[in-house]
Amino acid sequence: MRDQEAGWVGARIATANGTKDLGPFQVNSSWIPKLAKVTDRSHGQIRSWLEQDACFNVQAARWIFLSGLAASGDYLKAIGIYHSPTLWRQRRYARSVLAHLRRRFGEAVFPRQAMREASPSNVGKTVDPLKLIRR
Repeated sequence: MRDQEAGWVGARIATANGTKDLGPFQVNSSWIPKLAKVTDRSHGQIRSWLEQDACFNVQAARWIFLSGLAASGDYLKAIGIYHSPTLWRQRRYARSVLAHLRRRFGEAVFPRQAMREASPSNVGKTVDPLKLIRR
């Protein structure tokens, strides 16, 4: 996912829906209220950490991904959930990340069968990532 996101420390990229993608893992600003609540920190502190602290950004991305994995029980679906609550965007993103994995680790580790399993007809239901963890 890092290869796909391609962000950097200090990144603040505007999105079409008015949110911002922040830091190395391009964590969407829509996560700030949830992250502020679970860490008992201010929205401003979370925004700053997501933008400027690579370690916090990576840990936030990990938390979002693992929340998707807990909700879906499926690695590939969790990759899509990390990206978007919209099913077609989840599918497209999962296929793209899988292509990055194949380039990085090779066909033997991520065979083409996995690519077929990521096809639009096979990657699961729409899951809203902001509703994954209740606290």
